[in-house]
Amino acid sequence: MYAWRVVQPGDPGTREFELREQARPEPGAGELLVRVLACGVCRTDLHVVEGDLPVHKAGVVPGHEVVGVVAGLGAGVTGFGPGDRVGIAWLRGTCGTCRYCRRGEENLCPRSTYTGWDADGGYADFATVPAAYAHHLPSGYSDSELAPLLCAGIIGYRALRRAGLPSGGRLGIYGFGASAHLAAQVALAQGATVHVMTRSAEARALALELGAASAGAAADPPPEPLDSTILFAPAGDLVPPALEALDRGGTLAIAGIHLTDIPTLNYQRHLFQERQVRSVTANTREDARDFLAFAGEHRLRIVTSPYPLGKADRALDDLAADRVTGAAVLIPDAT
Repeated sequence: MYAWRVVQPGDPGTREFELREQARPEPGAGELLVRVLACGVCRTDLHVVEGDLPVHKAGVVPGHEVVGVVAGLGAGVTGFGPGDRVGIAWLRGTCGTCRYCRRGEENLCPRSTYTGWDADGGYADFATVPAAYAHHLPSGYSDSELAPLLCAGIIGYRALRRAGLPSGGRLGIYGFGASAHLAAQVALAQGATVHVMTRSAEARALALELGAASAGAAADPPPEPLDSTILFAPAGDLVPPALEALDRGGTLAIAGIHLTDIPTLNYQRHLFQERQVRSVTANTREDARDFLAFAGEHRLRIVTSPYPLGKADRALDDLAADRVTGAAVLIPDAT
């Protein structure tokens, strides 16, 4: 099979990444072997490949938005069978015994592991996943449409929860890529008014098409005070304007795993009147199940840009340059 590997971690912003032919993996006890049909390209993959997030496994295969079919079962697997369509997401393993796991916050588990960072992911023809962390998928979507749901959708859903948006509230979204365009649709379906701030003219057009009340440039003030904001762009310099846009008691949720440095905040302008900032750290399996159930009940519009597996490097280039509208998705080929 073919797989992309991070050859070695370089300096942040550099890329050591190559396509290799290698043996197909074998599922261990409790694992599924999955033939990959589609794999979303996430900004976290870009951070791993470029060294912003140092790899936890040498030569790791990136990719954690994987849609495929079960091609093999390890010993002891239940709940899945050969030919089942299955999803592989970012969260790959937790200890199950620490205080965070016991209270339902497994995303904070100190011994948690992640697909495409600690273990090989979906930039390949085949991948493995512990069955306990694999996901059944909703019907009515193509493989390419499902792929972005498995990280972009799930983490956007958690970010929306963390933002504490009241019923019928006013939500600001900063950055409008794969995750944001899905979170916006969830918020709109729940009765929110959504305002989008992003530097891409194409993304602003998409936001309006999906039902946003306004769409402006990245640091533009929204047309009304906001109850909640979510920062999807990995740009710390957007934190001050996102806080300034909040009404009294508002919440900013920062959705990215990586963020550039935040400029100095002014207490009176940015935090007074009980404004608050919350980070978003991965997701729980409950988040994933709830979001995928929501997607099964509400037909989401998922905008994708397909790339052959052999062009994963170009997909990452386009993502880094904001040339992707919606979500880039890799389709395995015979490269």
